[in-house]
Amino acid sequence: MKKIMLLLGTLGLLACILAGCGSQSTASGKNVKIFLTLNAMDTFRQTLVDAASERASQEGVQLDIADAEDVIENQVAQIKSAAEQGYDVILCGAVSTDTTVELKATAGEIPIIFFNSCPNEKHLSEGQYVYVGSDEKVAGQLQAEYVLKQFADKDEINVVLLKGPNSHSATIGRTSGVKQALKASGKKINYVFEDSANWDTEQAKTLFELFLQTGSPVDCVICNNDSMALGVVEACKDNGIDPGSLPILGVDATADGCAAIQSGEMAFTVYQSGVGQGQAAIDMAIRMARQSGTEDMEGITEDGMYVWVPFEAVDSSNVAQYQ
Repeated sequence: MKKIMLLLGTLGLLACILAGCGSQSTASGKNVKIFLTLNAMDTFRQTLVDAASERASQEGVQLDIADAEDVIENQVAQIKSAAEQGYDVILCGAVSTDTTVELKATAGEIPIIFFNSCPNEKHLSEGQYVYVGSDEKVAGQLQAEYVLKQFADKDEINVVLLKGPNSHSATIGRTSGVKQALKASGKKINYVFEDSANWDTEQAKTLFELFLQTGSPVDCVICNNDSMALGVVEACKDNGIDPGSLPILGVDATADGCAAIQSGEMAFTVYQSGVGQGQAAIDMAIRMARQSGTEDMEGITEDGMYVWVPFEAVDSSNVAQYQ
């Protein structure tokens, strides 16, 4: 992780150099200082951070980046340092949304744009505390729509559901989205196995292998992200099951997830644009730093507290355009 933090620091410095960090910049972000603290690095967040760095460079913004390594105390210390150094806006992928009140207090008067993990709505306010991301319920709804289409002729569907961390906003949104949409179909939905694999491939593999030992019937496996879906694929292979015979669904449309769809090992995923989220976070930060209007910001909600970047359904018919 130290190597990752060094890399992120270098990216932030590079963004600063490219932006000019001084009076020579003529871009809209001239003299704007943004600090980004993320919970922990993974493939999706790397995409988001890279996009934010590129957008910052394009707009003449100073962007400095730190990885909290999934440690709350690290993140609090990072935000405290950012407040002391007088940054204009803080971008925060919270280690835990349970710490939102503490993070806001630590930042003082500095506006915070949350990303990747959404705080409770009561902690958001227009122009000061905003969330940039994708509406997680929609991802679950898209998964449910795919399942219902595949099993249109069945009145009863046996579902295995593997979830992310129980307290994570994406877990809550994606899970509630899929369950609500399946329930609304009027079909009998049997959750034959449901557990948290914490976004992790190996945990998902282990849990699905435990499920297989029960001998319970299953029609499809719905996972809150692609990494867990790929763990199910591995478990199937190791247990002599053709993963192509069992619809396995994920979210994020990662490179590995899309490759698995292309090969027929996964059936479906949902594209979450890390690029779009990273760019939108910087665009919103510039507006907040400048105290300019946000009404015309693409994807912003009427209450000004959310900027939504759309999800997109991905299956074998269109996966090539996401690779």
